Formats: sequence, C-alpha cells, structure tokens
Amino acid sequence: MNKNFLLLLIAAAIVLTVSMYNSFVVAQLQYIDFSPFAKYTIGIGAGLAVGLAGLGAGLGMGTASAAAIGAISEKPEVFGRSIIYIVLIEAIAIYGFVISFLLLGRL
Repeated sequence: MNKNFLLLLIAAAIVLTVSMYNSFVVAQLQYIDFSPFAKYTIGIGAGLAVGLAGLGAGLGMGTASAAAIGAISEKPEVFGRSIIYIVLIEAIAIYGFVISFLLLGRL
C-alpha cells in the first residue's frame, strides 16, 4: 500500500474517532450549567477563534494570491486552479466564524 494513502487513512480514522467522541461529549453538555468564569472563557475562545482564523486566512490569502497572480500572468489556463486554492484558504476564516457561533450558542 502507498505510504501517503496509509497516512491519509490513519488521519481519517483519527478525525472520525475524535468527532464521534466530541458528539457524545456535546450531547452531555446540554445538561451542564456553566459557571460565570466558564462563560467568560467561552467568550474569549470565540474571539480567539475569529481573530486567529482571520489572521491565518489573511496571511495565507496574501501569499497565495500573489503567487496565483504571477502564475496567471505566465499561464492564463491555470486561472481555475488558482481560484480553487484561494477559495479553500477563505474557508479557514469561515470555519473560525462557525466555531465562534457554536461557542456563543453555549452562553
């Protein structure tokens, strides 16, 4: 079996295991009353999720956009692939917003 394919399978198994565990933990959290300190830390976590995701997406977007513009100027037929890469980077910022909404829904 190819080494990269094996690593991909292991990563998928880890993600599946963690997501199953988290779904059970989140199902139990609806019955827990959070303390005021926990509510403050949830707010801080939501802010960090948006801020760090936006920062990472901005840095990645700047680097990838500059490279995409250079590649498109040399070979116009790579426009479609470069747009896909830019959209995937932008999804990181959207994930940060989704995580913050999930956290703020707990308050």
